[in-house]
Amino acid sequence: MKVEIGHGSGGKLTKELIDRVFLKYFDFPELKSLQDATVLPVEGEKIGITTDSYVIRPLFFPGGNIGKLSICGTINDLTVSGNVPLYVSVGFIIEEGTDFEILEKIAESMAETAVKSNVKIVAGDTKVVERGKCDGVYINTTGVGKNVRNLSPLNAREGDVVIVTGFIGDHGIAISLAREEFDVETGVLSDCAPLNSLLVPLFEIPTLRWMRDPTRGGLATVLIEFSESSGLGVKLYEDKIPVREEVRFVCDMLGYDPLYLANEGKAVIVVGREDAEKTLEILKSHELGKNAEIIGEVTGDGSVQLITSIGGVRRLELLEEDPLPRIC
Repeated sequence: MKVEIGHGSGGKLTKELIDRVFLKYFDFPELKSLQDATVLPVEGEKIGITTDSYVIRPLFFPGGNIGKLSICGTINDLTVSGNVPLYVSVGFIIEEGTDFEILEKIAESMAETAVKSNVKIVAGDTKVVERGKCDGVYINTTGVGKNVRNLSPLNAREGDVVIVTGFIGDHGIAISLAREEFDVETGVLSDCAPLNSLLVPLFEIPTLRWMRDPTRGGLATVLIEFSESSGLGVKLYEDKIPVREEVRFVCDMLGYDPLYLANEGKAVIVVGREDAEKTLEILKSHELGKNAEIIGEVTGDGSVQLITSIGGVRRLELLEEDPLPRIC
């Protein structure tokens, strides 16, 4: 058996790779939860730590670039895991022949995003590989933050509500069209954004259970993973899920499902029903959450079901692989 491109897409093949190779040998309890960040005790305090690698193609896309994406993704993984992001380290793998101007634009966007988010870039590394051995630039990051809330699928209760912070699928469509494989213009921008200023205020909500940023595999995949981890189910209402008309148009044309498209500036939130309206009020007061909606509820049946706009029921399953590889 050999590694395929789909093993990095966040679907069934990724799970197979992690289970078959990495969890087999990395038998550490801190890894068991497989959440976006791990919480570790350090001298009486708790810190959150996360790591990620970015191999997106193309490097520059409508709404961002690989540099901005790497800082936003790291901040978001920390935040949805109940941490206030503080520090980021960055490692660069650069292809021989890459223009210095490209690197400067990437570094500038990383610095701007970090400063805007009150996060410091504190360590780094640089490696150069031969021409043709890398698509310009790959970036690896590690993020560290102060843990404030214990957020876990195991906190969820039947009857909790599911909220998404805005339109889904923007990033996936923006990247797909930026690759110029299709002669389509829509004006859709990636939603790439740091979410700590939007989400940290939610740490004060008493019944905040769990959050996740639906990147690879999209909304459907993260809710399926939530269901598998919690042992609970989710009922989604199709007509409540915010999707831009331009994104629907491209999905209909190319055969994509917006529920499985990547996002880089959205969060999925599970909160107690009694705090749902307060949560929406906080989200909608922020520019990045003004289109937040309650899209479903937690059930006891252990599956993720979509109630369609015509009243049908569709069970959502993990895809073998993401239809758009190299998306982040």
